[in-house]
Order: sequence, then structure tokens, then C-alpha cells
Amino acid sequence: MQNAITNTDLLGKRALVTGGSKGIGKAIAEELARAGAEVIISARTTAGEDLSGYYFIAADLTKPDQVAKLQEEIAARFGGLDILINNVGGLTTPSGGFSTLTDELWESELQLNLLAAVRLDRLFVPDMIAQKSGVIIHISSVNARQPLWNVTMAYGATKAALNSYSKNLSMQLASKQVRVLTVSPGATRTAAMENFIAGYAAQLGMTVEDVTQQLLAQMGGIPMGRMAEPEEVASLVHFLVSPSAAYLTGANYAIDGGALQVV
Repeated sequence: MQNAITNTDLLGKRALVTGGSKGIGKAIAEELARAGAEVIISARTTAGEDLSGYYFIAADLTKPDQVAKLQEEIAARFGGLDILINNVGGLTTPSGGFSTLTDELWESELQLNLLAAVRLDRLFVPDMIAQKSGVIIHISSVNARQPLWNVTMAYGATKAALNSYSKNLSMQLASKQVRVLTVSPGATRTAAMENFIAGYAAQLGMTVEDVTQQLLAQMGGIPMGRMAEPEEVASLVHFLVSPSAAYLTGANYAIDGGALQVV
């Protein structure tokens, strides 16, 4: 999908996109690079993707020592960041609700979906405060507000915690010219989503098409009738980190085709 935004309003900005080797993260990295930003991608591996044109740092952000090394490398090579996209995260726990979720599974989900972002913010925010500018985006999920107990109980709970943390951080940093925002995608057409649906269908002995419709129905359906494309999420992130959004902070933007049925 060709993105319509081709301006260079991020020229000279230094941006880190975590989990940027595939899916929504890669779409965000491509969008920010087109807008002129110098983009750094972090992920555990390149996932076989072509990341030429980006500065890549391999890191497992659930490990505090690797987060620290990531920050040190960025500080040494780039002198800091202007934009931090906390995109790393995912659903790693089995379906089935509370009885399937051990302490170890809860801890794993917390590390990936909350604490990775907390650690990165803690290391990069001081320099943003010192330079009196910066934007932090936390990529959350509408699952934080739309419970799917049989599929995403731990994932939704940890994303809800991320939402609360993001709002708190925005209030602390607003007077210091550092903006903090949350983006909550709904169902998005990524390889990870397709793999998840295929695995869940195999587990239930159903077709991929039937499971897709079941999950969408459980979420109340999508009024726009389709999943989001990663590039559409990236376009929203671009706007939020751009000078055009200079007065926005503390908000949580759902991008779900109208699926979230709350005011």
C-alpha cells in the first residue's frame, strides 16, 4: 500500500522503532524514514527482512542489560533520540483463560508488553528533558479495553497497564516539552496476526475463515468491514510525532475501523 504522506517534516529527527523488523513496526520505520527521520530499528533478529537503509541493533528488550546496551550504543552513535516508538510487544500466552496462565506466563507477558517500554523510557527520557523536546509513542491495543478472556486475557491486561503508565508519564513530562501518546490498533493484517489465527484455528479444529469471523464477532465486528493495514497505523504515528501534533499529549488513539463499542 502506497502511503499518501510524502513530506519531510521529520528531517533530521532521530527515531528508534522497537520491534521494527516486521509488521506494524516495520511500516512505522518506513513511514518515518520517508518523512526524513534517521531511523534506528531494534528487534531480537532481522527476521529475514531487508533492513538496509536503517541502523539495526539486535536486542531482547525483556532483558535489562540489553536495553542498557541499546541506549549506550544510540547515545554514542547518535547522541540521543527525538522520537521513541515503543512498538515491541505481542501475544505469547496460550488461549483458555485464567486456568492456563501460570506465573511464568504472566511474567513473560508483563516483560514484553509493559516493562520493555518502561525501561527504554527511563533511559531515554532524561536526555529528552535536557534537550527540551521529544515524543514517545506507546503502541498498545484495543484489547486493553475490549476483553477477549478466552484468547488474550494476559495480553489485554498488560496492555491496559501500558495505557495507564503512558497516561501517567505524559502528565509528568508535559511541562518539560516531552510528549507521550498511545496508539491502540485493532485487528491489523500482519504476518503475526495471520499466524495467530492459523494456530488458533488448528487448535479448535476450525477453518481460518471461520475463526477469523468468530474473533471479529467477539470483538463486536468491524464497522468498516476489514482489518487495518500496517501502513494505516504508521500514518497515524507519523502525524502524532510530527510538528502538526505539537499540542497533543496524553491521549490514546484507537485505530480499529470503529470496532471499539465504547464512548
